[in-house]
Amino acid sequence: MAVETQDTLLRKYVTHLRLEKAMAANTIMAYVDDITKLHNYLSVDNIAWQDVQHETLHNFVCTLQDVGISARSQARILSGIKSFFAYLMLEGYIETNPATRIEMPRLGRHLPTILSVDEINEMITSIDLSQSEGQRNRAIIETLYSCGLRVSELIELRLSQLYLDDEYILVEGKGSKQRLVPISSKAIDEIRRYELIRATMPIKQGEEDYLFLNRRGRHMSRQMVFYIIRNTCEACGIRKTVSPHTLRHSFATHLLENGANLRAIQQMLGHESITTTEVYVHLDKHFLRQEVIMYHPRNNAHSD
Repeated sequence: MAVETQDTLLRKYVTHLRLEKAMAANTIMAYVDDITKLHNYLSVDNIAWQDVQHETLHNFVCTLQDVGISARSQARILSGIKSFFAYLMLEGYIETNPATRIEMPRLGRHLPTILSVDEINEMITSIDLSQSEGQRNRAIIETLYSCGLRVSELIELRLSQLYLDDEYILVEGKGSKQRLVPISSKAIDEIRRYELIRATMPIKQGEEDYLFLNRRGRHMSRQMVFYIIRNTCEACGIRKTVSPHTLRHSFATHLLENGANLRAIQQMLGHESITTTEVYVHLDKHFLRQEVIMYHPRNNAHSD
C-alpha cells in the first residue's frame, strides 16, 4: 500500500465517519479536533501516524494529565484517538493498534474547576480601580491567567525578571528552575499601569525588586493573593470555588481548546513529567510565543 500523507489519512477518516458511520457534522468536527491535538503533539518530533507507538500515546496522556486537563476532557480526546487508530488498523495502514492498551481516565475523580473566558472578563472588569489596590489586583489576575503561574511564582516575580518589550517574563519555578514564559499584551498593559502607581509607593528596604507589593511596601503573601481572588469572584457573582490555581488550570485548558500545542503548554507551565521531559525541552521561545499569540484568549488575535 502506498504511503499516505497525514492530511490524506485524516480526510479519508472523515469520509469514513460521514458515509459509513453516518455521524453528524458536529460530532465529526469534535473527533477531528481531538485527533488534531495529537497530531500537533506528534509534529514536534515529526512522528507519522504509522509510526506511533503505545509509549508515544502514553506520554501524550501523561501530558494531558500534567497540564491539568479534566478527566472528562481526557476521556473525550482519547475516545476520538482510539476511533481513529481503529480505522487505520481496519484499513491496513498500521499493523498493530497502539491505542488498544491505553486506559481511559476514571471520571469519578475530582475535576479541577475551570473559569470561562467570560467569567475571567467579569473578574477583571469588576475590580474597582478607584481603590488604591485596584490596579495591582487587576494586574495580578491578568498575569496569573496570561502566564499560567503558580501563586508562589507570582509573589516571587521581580522587576528584573520582566522583559515586557520582548513580551516575556522569567519565572522561577519549583526547584529554583527558571523558564521563559510569554505574556499577553493585555497583561503587559495592566502591569505597566500598575508600575506607574507602584513608583509612588514607599517601599521597604530589600523589597525594591519585587513586582507586586502590599500597602506596607513588602512583597505579597500567598494568603493575600488567595483573598484577592476569592473576594473578586464574590463581588462579580461567581459561585465556583476559585483559587489562584484555577486561573492556571483555565490558562492550560483554554489554550488547548483553542488549538495550542500540548508540548508548548507543558513547557509554559513548567511541568517536567519524567516521561515527557526529554522530548519537549528543545522547543524554542519563538514557538512558545507564537502559540500564545495564536491561541490565548487574552491576546489581540482573540480580542474585539
